[in-house]
Amino acid sequence: MVEQVIQVAVHDLKRNSESFETVSGNAHLKVSETVERVVGELHAMYASRASKSHGRFADEFRKGDFKDFATLTAKLMTTLTVQARRKPGATGGHVLFAHLEKDEQRFLLVAIINDKLGAALTKSFDIASVEHLDLDGFRFAGRINMTAWTNSADRYIGFLKGKGNVAEYFKEFLGCDSTVQDLEDTRTLVRVLNGFAEPAKGFVKDKQAFLQKAYDICQRYIRDNEPLDLETFSNELFPENPKELAKSLGDPDVGLGDGFVPKKRALSPMVKFSAKTRLWSVEFNRQALTDGKIVYNDDKKTLTFTELPPDLIERLEHDQE
Repeated sequence: MVEQVIQVAVHDLKRNSESFETVSGNAHLKVSETVERVVGELHAMYASRASKSHGRFADEFRKGDFKDFATLTAKLMTTLTVQARRKPGATGGHVLFAHLEKDEQRFLLVAIINDKLGAALTKSFDIASVEHLDLDGFRFAGRINMTAWTNSADRYIGFLKGKGNVAEYFKEFLGCDSTVQDLEDTRTLVRVLNGFAEPAKGFVKDKQAFLQKAYDICQRYIRDNEPLDLETFSNELFPENPKELAKSLGDPDVGLGDGFVPKKRALSPMVKFSAKTRLWSVEFNRQALTDGKIVYNDDKKTLTFTELPPDLIERLEHDQE
């Protein structure tokens, strides 16, 4: 939940017969209850989308000093207009910039929204046409973690990927270099899936089977050298409630972006357990727990192994003679 909306600006990107132009709007919109509600809804919808990519400002963007909000939004609109002119799939709309605070961090949320024709009942009980912002149908959005940026974090920009050149022009508009870190993203994926499958969450009935299925799907992506799409992945892995899984994977605070090919060595924790002490070491697949070949007693904190291999049995029996 957005805790505070600090500043909001709205400008227009308009398409004329030949090209695009910027129409300056209100660089300091009054932060009313309606504005707070709109920003809150946009941020929540952005957070719920799974298909995001992440990165950091390109070097030329970092050299600028964008402390003034009005100057920042004006410069960003100039960049957006230039990028839109270069991309055949670009479209216009209202461009909303919101400077907000969440979890003691400052963010800049950017969204392109269009109008939608609706209907309303008047006081005289007539039905009139009404234009309103189509929040549910917003097509592009990005969020810059300004706190992370000033703290020199590796990645602090997130944006909805969309498809084709349209997504590219929005990424370039944000000045974003979306270098993908496959190994780190795979580890994040494993961590999020483990958390989602915790019994206390109540989403997954069988954690072992869920993680095994996730592992098998990721192995297929590796085998086919195919980049992971989080929405497609969520639909296949958890058809019972793919939106809930996609919401967890797409949480902007997690910073997981799709478009990466999973790394095999980072997937092992999903299907393997290993431990080592001074006197012994053990490693086994999650499937052994699912099949009852290894039994964990939560009360006694013990593991019971069944169906020991014959050579181990022989050695143990021989040692007892």
